[in-house]
Amino acid sequence: MRNILIIGSGKSTSYLISYLLDKSDTEHLRLTIADIELTHAKNLIKNHPNADTLKLDIFDESARSLAIKKADIVISMLPARFHIEVAKDCLKYEKHLVTASYISEELQALNPEVTNKGLVFMNEIGVDPGIDHMSAMQVIDRIREKGGKMLLFESFTGGLVAPENDTNLWNYKFTWNPRNVVVAGQGGVAKFIQEGSYKYIPYHRLFRRTEFLEVDGYGQFEVYANRDSLKYQSVYGLDHVKTLYRGTMRRVGFSRAWNMFVQLGMTDDSYVMEHSEHLSYRDFINAFLPYSPSDSVELKLRYQLKIDQDDVIWDKLLELDIFNPNKKIKLKNATPAQILQHILMDKWTLNPLDKDMIVMYHKFGYELDGKNHQIDATMVTLGKDQTYTAMAKTVGLPVAIATLAILNKNITTPGVQLPISKEVYTPILKELENLDITFKEKEVPYLGYNPLNI
Repeated sequence: MRNILIIGSGKSTSYLISYLLDKSDTEHLRLTIADIELTHAKNLIKNHPNADTLKLDIFDESARSLAIKKADIVISMLPARFHIEVAKDCLKYEKHLVTASYISEELQALNPEVTNKGLVFMNEIGVDPGIDHMSAMQVIDRIREKGGKMLLFESFTGGLVAPENDTNLWNYKFTWNPRNVVVAGQGGVAKFIQEGSYKYIPYHRLFRRTEFLEVDGYGQFEVYANRDSLKYQSVYGLDHVKTLYRGTMRRVGFSRAWNMFVQLGMTDDSYVMEHSEHLSYRDFINAFLPYSPSDSVELKLRYQLKIDQDDVIWDKLLELDIFNPNKKIKLKNATPAQILQHILMDKWTLNPLDKDMIVMYHKFGYELDGKNHQIDATMVTLGKDQTYTAMAKTVGLPVAIATLAILNKNITTPGVQLPISKEVYTPILKELENLDITFKEKEVPYLGYNPLNI
């Protein structure tokens, strides 16, 4: 039996574990699911004879080392900041490593040693990053092989609620880590290129600079820019491209409403609010508003943000019950972002039978034989329920497929890497198609951007 150690059994692991267990007899696999809390892991393996659970504190160096030493390959589904500890042990004991997270500077620094030892440290192999890389490079390589010159690349992804379970005015529910949603866009300026001009959007303007997209069969969406699109120029070989833009998809109207929280300072995660455990929802809102001996919290908020009483944004606020004086925060030493997350989870948590939805949209503009062309490619995947989500499917399946490909020596190029080579993306995308994760492509007129408006 070949031993696969999976460290972390969070929301994104349901399809990962089920895929590998389905293959465990034919591929001679033994799975060990390690976590500090094992309830979810035990529910996922369902007493399968080829799987065990292991209680593991990632900061227990001896226990962590022992678990990694016994494995043939390690999958880290931990929060990204903890991968480095696992990676160092994998390097020490010469084990391959797979993660779905962005490559950190610390991890990248291990590349020479990883390469010298012939190890594969595959990262960014989830959905975004992951499926976005692979599906983009497949089309970009195809265009180049025809002799085309890339002019434009735009890529957008959204984790949303499925249309049949879209039951609130925000058209949104949490389908992944709620904290990442609340603090999205912070920590830097959004950078991208439009028609040869570098563009920058600071955080306080991010949610008011949106564009609209239409996905056949699923209606209209809006997108806001991700933090740094420029780092993908060299990764994708797009150093001379005129337009390069990556963003996040939401339903139309979400960003304008979310901007209220940004402007008030309620998404700030840099300081603690005193006596936060005693605050009511209403107190929390009022803490960001001017004092008035006569005006209500509602009136002050409408005046501060210039919200008309008949504006749908006002209805969205009321739906969150944020003016309730009887609901207590009950979080000690909490930041504004943590409190906002707590409030939103009351309304935006998926119900047990709710389905989520992953939407991805790529635009490829290129020149071929003196003419400009554009390909638009879209992918929509729906989840089954609260456990087997579209997010878990699109994150977990690429991780599982890559793990098996490395074990079977179908992926052999060593180093700390992301999935942009044909060796990696060709077999993984083919297997994903068999699992109903597919892209629809269509030729559209190449528009680029109006040079007068860049």
